This record gives sequence, structure tokens and C-alpha cells, in this order.
Amino acid sequence: MENVSTEVKMESFQAFQSTIRKSENALANMSQKGSNTTLLDKRLNALYIGLAMLETAWNHKPGHYTEEDLTEARNVLAGLLPLLDNMYGKSKTGSPQKTLIERRIKAFELAVQAMDDVVKK
Repeated sequence: MENVSTEVKMESFQAFQSTIRKSENALANMSQKGSNTTLLDKRLNALYIGLAMLETAWNHKPGHYTEEDLTEARNVLAGLLPLLDNMYGKSKTGSPQKTLIERRIKAFELAVQAMDDVVKK
């Protein structure tokens, strides 16, 4: 995790923050409509933990998650990677959408790696 460039770190933080914002907005809309939000709640929690794990790994901010929390978040983020890969394959080369998905994939992979590193210790 130490060999990650400053640019990739910033892009990863931004990718998580953007995904969290979009998920929070979707959650608010779904709640207003009375929709089931269980899956989105789970994903949003995984996003919060993923961002926190990158901050822990790179900025040495203390983490406060249990091994169970990390394992669940890791599985959720890892489960989203095939969906992102599929979206990436369908997006146009050079499009902003493709760049966004590429950065999101990298951020999720790094967060999963950070969680794996903590759980192994």
C-alpha cells in the first residue's frame, strides 16, 4: 500500500467520496418513496468503511472497525467490482464515465487490499 502515488491516492479518495454522495442521495430518495433500502444501507456502510481504511492506510488515521465489519465491507466492495468491470466494458473509450469507473475500480481494489492487510495482522 505504500507504493501508491499521491495522484492515485487523491483520485481514490475522490472516487469514494463521489460514490458515497450518490449513494446518500439515492438512499434519501428511496426512503421518501418507501422503498426497501437494506441493500443500499449495506453498500453505503461498506463505502464508509472503505474510505476510512484508505485514510488509515495512507494518512495513519486510527481505525475503529471490528474484524467482522471489515470482512463484511470487504465482501460488499469486492462484490461490486464485477458490476463495475461490466460497466467499464460498456462505456466509450475516452469518455468521462469510463475514467470515473476506472478510478472507482482502482479505489475499491485498494480499499479491499487495505482491509485484507488489517485482517491478516
